[in-house]
Amino acid sequence: MDPLTHALSGALLARAVAQSPPPSRPKDITVLPLHIQIAAGFTAAAFPDVDFALRLIDTLTYLNWHQGPTHSLILLPLWAWLLSRLFAWLTQRHGAWKLFFPPICLGIAIHIAGDFITSYGLMLFAPFSTERFSLPLVFVIDPWFSLIIIVGLIISWRYPRQRIAAMAALACLCGYVIILWTLYQQAIEIGVRYTDSQAISQAHITALPQPLSPFHWKIIIRHNETYHLADMNLQQSLGQHRTTSLLSKMASAYRPISENNWHVQQQFGDDFTQRTLVREAWLSPVFEPFRTFAQFPVLERIDTLDSDLCIWFYDLRFQFSELPPSFRYGACRKGKLSDWKIVRRHGLFYID
Repeated sequence: MDPLTHALSGALLARAVAQSPPPSRPKDITVLPLHIQIAAGFTAAAFPDVDFALRLIDTLTYLNWHQGPTHSLILLPLWAWLLSRLFAWLTQRHGAWKLFFPPICLGIAIHIAGDFITSYGLMLFAPFSTERFSLPLVFVIDPWFSLIIIVGLIISWRYPRQRIAAMAALACLCGYVIILWTLYQQAIEIGVRYTDSQAISQAHITALPQPLSPFHWKIIIRHNETYHLADMNLQQSLGQHRTTSLLSKMASAYRPISENNWHVQQQFGDDFTQRTLVREAWLSPVFEPFRTFAQFPVLERIDTLDSDLCIWFYDLRFQFSELPPSFRYGACRKGKLSDWKIVRRHGLFYID
């Protein structure tokens, strides 16, 4: 989920649970002002993405450790304690760090919850485990999700002594997530029906939320080294019209269920004569960081120039219609006897 939506969700949750101190309350009574509680929730909900600094090392280090220890439930109390101490120092309430602890805990927790329902995956039990967990319901940028939060905050700002708007917005968010869960289940069921119709056994079915609409889903069925893919629009019908803008072309790639919009893609390409070479590049020790990152790796292309060779891969999670894939990496070498080297191909967005 995008950093601003994370931060705003923390502010909304802090407002929903905060009690406004009475104006007559003495200053030595340990109750934080409302704006301080909201600021703490806002900052704490943005904090876990501080792991963006890993990009200063390199992009693959960032990709493999993003949503790692800073998104851990095990380490959440530690991060909350450190941030509470920092806030107490910044606001010159040195002995009142415990007052910051609850809103900061909630801010970090709602960030973790927000990322859990995207497709990237969280190391919830770091540092004891690097296994990632996710329930992919929301695309990383969801205007409806953000709009609910913004409306709740605006109404809360208009009526600062009432919590009902923030609480209602959180309830709407929960309702929206439930709707997305039903769409996710529908997408998975489409994949199940397809595997049954094609007699595909022991297949792994994944449904990933896509941009521009909560009805857009990418269904990936993996069977050994073969992917069966479909970009689906779960709305029953779509109007037929010519599209010219980029966003319209992207949206038109997601087709209704009735159109049976399936295609097959091989992990190591369609050319059987080159698969041994492609596997060699994929399994080379230098390529291990990308193998760790990629959940649905697939061959993009093979570049040859004289004796130079580059074999490029990307992850199907980061491929969208009308756009080049993000996070493309290649195994390259000069001559047949030289060692493989890992090379990054820059993409369309600043992140890759």
